[in-house]
Amino acid sequence: MSRDLRKYAHQTNVRLIIGAIIILFLVGDGLIYLIYGTTAALTGFLCLGGGLIPPLIVVLILGLMDWVVHRANRE
Repeated sequence: MSRDLRKYAHQTNVRLIIGAIIILFLVGDGLIYLIYGTTAALTGFLCLGGGLIPPLIVVLILGLMDWVVHRANRE
């Protein structure tokens, strides 16, 4: 049985990132809700969501560049 360690590392990194985002939103926004209330929690949710936009753009651009390079190297 062979192991694809690159796939395993990629899968682990994806799971860690998703877990960190879930914890950030649940714990961070949950504490805002408990301490300041619903309106502040909604504002915190919007700010956390807005803060994720720049990293998502970078990831999308890098993914697009990777796709282009792989496609160009096939030929």
